Amino acid sequence: MKPSLADLPVGQHAAIESIDCDRSLSRRLMEMGLLPGTRVRVVRVAPLGDPIELRLRNYSLSVRRAEAARIAVSPEAAE
Repeated sequence: MKPSLADLPVGQHAAIESIDCDRSLSRRLMEMGLLPGTRVRVVRVAPLGDPIELRLRNYSLSVRRAEAARIAVSPEAAE
């Protein structure tokens, strides 16, 4: 089982593998730049754990933990 974006610690880099959710949510996430193969980094997590701030394609994006849990990733070594 692949780890999800919600499982990554702060500072961790990963490549998106797949998005497993309903079509409308999947489309919205992809429109925001979360496409398979995209490299992302977890920047910070809110104090109560939701939302998660990501850095990708030279901009920051915040997603809910429930959405992040539906995105399978391939972790990379932190830089």
